[in-house]
Amino acid sequence: MTVRLTARQAIALVAEDFTELPPPEREPAPDGPLGWHGYDAARARAAERTGEPESVVCGTARVGDTRAVLISFEFGFLGGSLGERTGDRIEAAYVHAREHQLPVVPLIATGGSRMQEGMVALTQLQRVARQSVLTREAGLPQIAVLRDPTTGGGWATLGAGADVVLALPGAQVGFAGSRVRPADADPAAYTAEAQVAAGAADAVVPPQELREVLGRWLRLLTTPSAEPAPPPEPLGARDLPRTGWDAVRRARSPERPRAEAYLDAYFTDRVAISGDRCGGTDPGMLCGFGEHRGRTVAYAAQCGTATRPAGYRTATRLIRLADRLGIPVLTLVDTPGAANDAEAERQGAGAAIAELFAAVAGARTPLTTLLIGEGGSGGALALAAPGNTWATPDSYFSVIAPELAAAILKRPPEEVEATAGQLRLRPQDLAELRLIRTGDQLFPGTGDRQP
Repeated sequence: MTVRLTARQAIALVAEDFTELPPPEREPAPDGPLGWHGYDAARARAAERTGEPESVVCGTARVGDTRAVLISFEFGFLGGSLGERTGDRIEAAYVHAREHQLPVVPLIATGGSRMQEGMVALTQLQRVARQSVLTREAGLPQIAVLRDPTTGGGWATLGAGADVVLALPGAQVGFAGSRVRPADADPAAYTAEAQVAAGAADAVVPPQELREVLGRWLRLLTTPSAEPAPPPEPLGARDLPRTGWDAVRRARSPERPRAEAYLDAYFTDRVAISGDRCGGTDPGMLCGFGEHRGRTVAYAAQCGTATRPAGYRTATRLIRLADRLGIPVLTLVDTPGAANDAEAERQGAGAAIAELFAAVAGARTPLTTLLIGEGGSGGALALAAPGNTWATPDSYFSVIAPELAAAILKRPPEEVEATAGQLRLRPQDLAELRLIRTGDQLFPGTGDRQP
């Protein structure tokens, strides 16, 4: 059974040196804005029971090595519901965060908007959304922690609207609370685990690990850098392929190092985001943030499989977040191409790829790309940095797979190898065409050549 923490227990779980922010002054009308009979008495009982004057406790604290603004919900106070005074406190916390350039960490446990305040309570969601947008525009990260329960508008603003979403195991998470969802609804769909599987949250974190994990996230997301990420060292072959077909065979070899090996060698520490926030995940696209030589680098890496729409959307989410926070991005290209099955089309493959092209083209933060295996057409190019793409000796990049090119040209199968040569897809071909960068690191003795 999930243990429901109080607001201050949740703060103590993740932070030290908590300093509460003074609540804004507001003289409430008798029984609230609607004059709801008995509302004042209900609030007084809630305050006596919890020791809190409202449903949120806001303040600053140190999480690991990083100072942050915490917004912790007290579910015992009228179900952690959002009312007008709750909105006052949350708004003040966000304003403080921007004034002091601090990240924001909502520790959420709420049933939604407060019924006794009617539409006045519901419109607090607009206030919260506005503060979140202003904080995003200020280049400050927001990391939500979902406690039990996280439902209604609290989930749809502070929770799902955060840059990174972590959750405690077994927490009830969903827009519909337990008393308003259909009677025959599957309760398993309204859990933290289900939200991670659906791409709406990034990870489920056990309580005993939450402080350390949250601290790592805050440290990595609050260290911007204007310098491009250097390309990783090649981990496989060092000699260049002799023919186009040799390049294809090398890139397709099961022995060739894959993205996981490159990420492990490049980063001393890394944390992953998961999901496209549209209902999908793709294990063939690894995205997150890591530490390389003492500074933060974001990464999006293909794993050698056909990339699905959710993978492209997750990479887009990663690049746009890194761009907003001023963190350089490393992309690893390795895919035979975009998934082309009927389900991929229904999931919006074209739109997902288009959004990634746009995110790469519009990024202000520096992007670096290393081609580590197959570069299959537009499904690979969407992840490549214009003017700063490198290639390992066991990779290739092609407008189309040699087999498909031969088929389109109505050539017999025995001409596939020759077609690969005509496509000029080898790393050295790409360098001669000024499509990739070269240097002693990847092509010994060539010096640095830029596209």
